[in-house]
Amino acid sequence: MSIARARYASRVIICSLVAACSGDTGGAARVDIGAPVPEYAATSLAGDSVSLAALHGKVVLLNVWATWCHPCRDEIPELQAIHERYAARGLELVGISVDTESADDAIHAFMRDFRMTYPVWRDPAERVSAQFHIVGVPATFLIDRDGVLRWRKTGPIQPGDATLARALEEALGS
Repeated sequence: MSIARARYASRVIICSLVAACSGDTGGAARVDIGAPVPEYAATSLAGDSVSLAALHGKVVLLNVWATWCHPCRDEIPELQAIHERYAARGLELVGISVDTESADDAIHAFMRDFRMTYPVWRDPAERVSAQFHIVGVPATFLIDRDGVLRWRKTGPIQPGDATLARALEEALGS
């Protein structure tokens, strides 16, 4: 197991144990369907500052992943297909890599291998995990034009996911 994977697994276990022992289910801080998403900022692969605030007014599908995550690899072709299907209608698909700081070459190779054409943001400190209460990757969030969470999933997106298709159609105004 790589150091990054071991570190992530340790965090997941600790967070799960703390939540289970404290009875904390996230309470008011949890990002629930119908609630505004937290402010979130990261860095693009080019090193530019990027944020959800800059995408306000757009429908955003935010996908959190890592190069070492096998379920992430399984879902990337479906996410790319979603990007191609809905981009012209205004969907902004953003991938957030939680790979370590030194993984830029691996991320670029991953994107090339999977023919990813949507933007990828970098979050090696995994702030997205804390802000969106993510306990594992992949995790995906559909955010409407007003910055409200409309759909979420932990685990890989499956081809033809009807609940995601309905949520996308509704958010895009069809």
